[in-house]
Amino acid sequence: MNLTELLAAIQHSSVYYVALVFFAGYPIATSILWITTSLMFRLRWERGDAKDEPQDGPLPSVTVLVPAHNEEAVIPHSLPAMLAMDYPDFEVIVIDDGSTDDTAGALARLGRNPRLRVVRKVVNEGKAMALNDALPLARGEIVLILDADAEPQPDLLRRMVPHFASARVAAVTGNPRVRNTDTFLARLQSIEFSSIVSLLRRSQRIWGRIVTVSGVVAAFRRSALFDVGGFSPEMPTEDIEVTWKLQKRFYDVRYEPRAVCWMTVPASYRGLWTQRLRWARGLLQVLHKHSDVMAHWKYRRMWPVFIESSLSTLWALCFVVLTAIWTVSWSAGLPPVGASPIPNLWGMTIATLCLAQLAVGTLIDRRYDRTIVRMLPYAVWYPIVYWMFLSLGTVVSLHWLFRKPTRTPVRWNTQRTGSAA
Repeated sequence: MNLTELLAAIQHSSVYYVALVFFAGYPIATSILWITTSLMFRLRWERGDAKDEPQDGPLPSVTVLVPAHNEEAVIPHSLPAMLAMDYPDFEVIVIDDGSTDDTAGALARLGRNPRLRVVRKVVNEGKAMALNDALPLARGEIVLILDADAEPQPDLLRRMVPHFASARVAAVTGNPRVRNTDTFLARLQSIEFSSIVSLLRRSQRIWGRIVTVSGVVAAFRRSALFDVGGFSPEMPTEDIEVTWKLQKRFYDVRYEPRAVCWMTVPASYRGLWTQRLRWARGLLQVLHKHSDVMAHWKYRRMWPVFIESSLSTLWALCFVVLTAIWTVSWSAGLPPVGASPIPNLWGMTIATLCLAQLAVGTLIDRRYDRTIVRMLPYAVWYPIVYWMFLSLGTVVSLHWLFRKPTRTPVRWNTQRTGSAA
């Protein structure tokens, strides 16, 4: 059997047709689902004016934990914004986790502040271990975790803390916004955080469970963190893991879009590739570790996020494999089944719904980030460039789905060269 005959046999098999239908149908179904449920969230919880001042009242003390590794370049800008938050009772603890640059010097040059404490670790043991080490030092019952490059809006704590009036709430994730929108890649990520990340969190809140809090900005009930054993040092994405652990203990995890925090995203393809490989590995290992949710009725509210995460992984695999088959077919002079260089009906349907989803997310989040509307023209490149980029990362990381996490803490290696690693 020569190559042409092999390609023809593959493209006329039942497995190929099933993959083709799934590849075309999944983004159509999910776009409709995400648009409708995110609009439900918008109508239910975002009807007020985002500029209105939150109601004053008795507020619990808060400890802000800032794990840092080689953050000399960003700490002088981010820490003053953290200390300037409008909240009556909070402290900031920076955990210098074995930095090899002048992070310690940068902290010292900021001067003394009664709200600030610094914990210095000699050995780099990773973000999760740094947080676990600092948790017993926290004075506040509410713990806000911020990345070292995060610059929160002044009202961030006043937006997040009231959620904890409900005893069931263990975590509230904020709304990270992209600050460094001066490159094409960063502008695509700005669209992504509005139209994919933020939109999906709104949808998942309607479903009842979310896949993950934001690693950049998330608040936790300290007692709940102790209840689930803290953060997992062996997991590359401690934010996804702790979200699943909390929800498996039947805690509520919420999304607060008015809690805006500015962050730096990777400005290079290499930096973004490294970041997304880590994210993909982390999600796959969480799916492996928590696959038991599908075997128990008591975890039924976790089923939608587990199924959606599994299907998105399967779709990425279909995308890469089908694209490879089509490319080889065209190269061999065999027009592939189900693919055409000229957009057809289902291709245009996918593209139209994708752009509609990107537009809806952008228009919803413009209340919190007025500059996001200027990024909307870049949305046309998202399905063309970004889908393949992210799908490749998922496929390359796929083997982690079948591997148990090691017992060794996952250490970080932050590199600030105009991008976030």
